[in-house]
Amino acid sequence: MKFKHALLAATLLSVPLGAEAQPANPPPVTGLYVSIGGGGNILMDEHLVGTTGAASNASLRSRIGGVGVVALGYGLGNGIRLEFEGDYRSNRFSEGRDFGFPAAAGGNEVKYGPMFNAVYDLTGLINFPYAAPYAGVGVGYQWAHFDQAHAYGGQTGFPRFDSDDTRGALAYQAIIGAVIPFQFLPSLATTIEYRFLGLADRDYDFTSTAGPGAVTPGKLKFGNDFNHSLLIGLRYNFGAPPAPAPETPMPVAAPAPAPARSYLVFFDWDKASLTDRARAIVKEAADASTHVQTTRIEVNGYTDTSGTPKYNQGLSVRRARTVAAELVRDGVPQSAISIQGLGETHLLVETGAGVREPQNRRVEIVFH
Repeated sequence: MKFKHALLAATLLSVPLGAEAQPANPPPVTGLYVSIGGGGNILMDEHLVGTTGAASNASLRSRIGGVGVVALGYGLGNGIRLEFEGDYRSNRFSEGRDFGFPAAAGGNEVKYGPMFNAVYDLTGLINFPYAAPYAGVGVGYQWAHFDQAHAYGGQTGFPRFDSDDTRGALAYQAIIGAVIPFQFLPSLATTIEYRFLGLADRDYDFTSTAGPGAVTPGKLKFGNDFNHSLLIGLRYNFGAPPAPAPETPMPVAAPAPAPARSYLVFFDWDKASLTDRARAIVKEAADASTHVQTTRIEVNGYTDTSGTPKYNQGLSVRRARTVAAELVRDGVPQSAISIQGLGETHLLVETGAGVREPQNRRVEIVFH
């Protein structure tokens, strides 16, 4: 570890990096976190099922409503998160359809209840430098309350159906979202989510009024309860690492460094070809080899962790051979060079598996 730190420090003092620094993917969530979000909810038409006659295809249409979600979760550090969530949705009915007569509607449907979610952070599969995408599924139980819900026809207001009942049902949901951490406060992040929530069938008590004073109680069974929600929120991770300390500014004037005994050449992701900047660094290393006493030049290739270990081993060897060939073209004897590929071992920047880290995609040229 001390050797790696000394190697990095010597290289940064002697030559610029072979590739511009790129922002790394936000790491997977580790430990306990809380989140809160709110936004809009679209309730699809709710259909009556098990009815006969003119109302056999009847449904209630609603306006766009609101949604709020609060969750307590735990990240396992490998991309998997488990959540316990409470949610609230409300939509106002606006129209009755296919009742056999032109029907208006009113009242609200209010849904609330607990959900248990399993979420997977996709940082190892999708490379978004500033955002961490994720996807998940959930199951739970929701209470759906008809708050003075009603449908009625014509100018006379009859026939009329009224319900002020609450029924529970099994629920399921799918989640797609992304989290954007705050640069100087890694524990806090903004979340953007799409959610699909569905409920099973429910039977509601209702009254049917054919005319003044003609009230008949009964039950209506509603089938699909499909919801599309878009939410924006905040998440606080109690296990997030602290923000990095500000970098110490370089001195305005510094003595010229002695010729370096090691150089770093960086590569683009999944590439073994040299950039123009990388060729310049190899040329500088070749020129420096004539000014320092050397007996052997090691060319060691490395990769990040975004591929399989077997693939990364081969890629590291190809990178080392590319740099060695460029050294020979720049005048270094082939006999003075030894080549080895070390794959995703000896990371310059420690990361988890499946992370694209630019500073780990490198070849080290070491003079002995």
